[in-house]
Amino acid sequence: MIIRNVRILGGEPADIRVQDGLVTEIGPGLLGDDELVDGGGAIALPGLVDLHTHLREPGREDAETVQTGTQSAARGGYTAVHAMANTSPVADTAGVVEQVWRLGREFAHCDVQPVGAVTVGLEGRQLAELGAMADSAARVRVFSDDGKCVSDAVLMRRALEYVKAFDGVIAQHAQEPRLTEGAQMNEGDVSGRLGLTGWPAVAEEAIIARDCLLAAHVGSRLHVCHVSTAGSVEILRWAKSKGWNVTAEVTPHHLLLTDDLVEDSPGGAYNPIYKVNPPLRTRSDVEALRAALADGTIDIVATDHAPHPVEDKETEWSAAAMGMVGLETALSVVQEAMVETGLLDWAGVAERMSAAPARIGRLSGHGRPIEAGAPANLTLYDPSARTEVDPSAFASKSRNTPYAGMTLPGRVVATFLRGKPTVLEGKLV
Repeated sequence: MIIRNVRILGGEPADIRVQDGLVTEIGPGLLGDDELVDGGGAIALPGLVDLHTHLREPGREDAETVQTGTQSAARGGYTAVHAMANTSPVADTAGVVEQVWRLGREFAHCDVQPVGAVTVGLEGRQLAELGAMADSAARVRVFSDDGKCVSDAVLMRRALEYVKAFDGVIAQHAQEPRLTEGAQMNEGDVSGRLGLTGWPAVAEEAIIARDCLLAAHVGSRLHVCHVSTAGSVEILRWAKSKGWNVTAEVTPHHLLLTDDLVEDSPGGAYNPIYKVNPPLRTRSDVEALRAALADGTIDIVATDHAPHPVEDKETEWSAAAMGMVGLETALSVVQEAMVETGLLDWAGVAERMSAAPARIGRLSGHGRPIEAGAPANLTLYDPSARTEVDPSAFASKSRNTPYAGMTLPGRVVATFLRGKPTVLEGKLV
């Protein structure tokens, strides 16, 4: 196959020849009898990698499955996702992570790398089978109780020590449970006016500070999930200045949306589409997160794609589930928040949405530069397009997006997984 007329990382137009799953040649006006794909001047990026995706299978197939979730991922330009462990049963044994891995190999439109639970049943009482999951066919290297915090400092230390043996990483959901009991949204002026129990920034920041110190003490790898506050950014900046092995992620929605939407949005106040964990924060937090992503204090963008069926979201605020879908809109939101504001160029986007997440997750076949000899995991993206978000058109089973009706920049034109198209002209193959 020859993919004609693309701009690698936004550079000069070129053609890409793909053969046997690899990029074999790059240059202008490539000749041959290969199948031709017209890139139409689109930007070519390495296939995106998500370190934080909820696929819900096994157990909540009413919200998402490996098949529908990876179809959604492919439409968003992703060639690999890490499937979080809060399934039913929980992915806390070699058997369950291998089940998810095999479902990915059979049905997925992108590679699926399971994330193992840190503790049995996500209950925070005893370590799960970390070594067995690492040695399984799934070769798990990322472990997280996401959705719940490993709040016990002794247990967190033991987990950090354990994963050193196989170069694993603990991905922490930073939320001190005693400071967030009954919390509904960001603690601040808006929560006070709406009468909703506040979720203080310090509940996140205290756990991050503790875990950075623990990771440094035992010499292990820590990854901080969905950072949401300016204070968290300062703690991470301090930890990195010490040379500690700490990485962090931010979600697209925390780069764009603020807590005032809970009070004043097109759907009216108390719209549970904006209920998410961690909560949407203030404009000053958003600005700090953008700056931190730009300067590398925050390493990656991860979607925290959290699908829910209609009945779990379209209900009163207090009863509604927390979470938003994000795979199909992530690249557009990052363009809006980071590229169009001049904070990142397309090489920077490729680093934070492909290379760095692949590096953190130890996915050797992903995140490589687009060059001869590299796996042909590619995303073609048209940044000049403007698209109104229509949840009914999503490949995901769930529709809980905060962007419904918004016009966002950009459109994924095509996605290739090891040279085979999973999306062409914006449609699933």
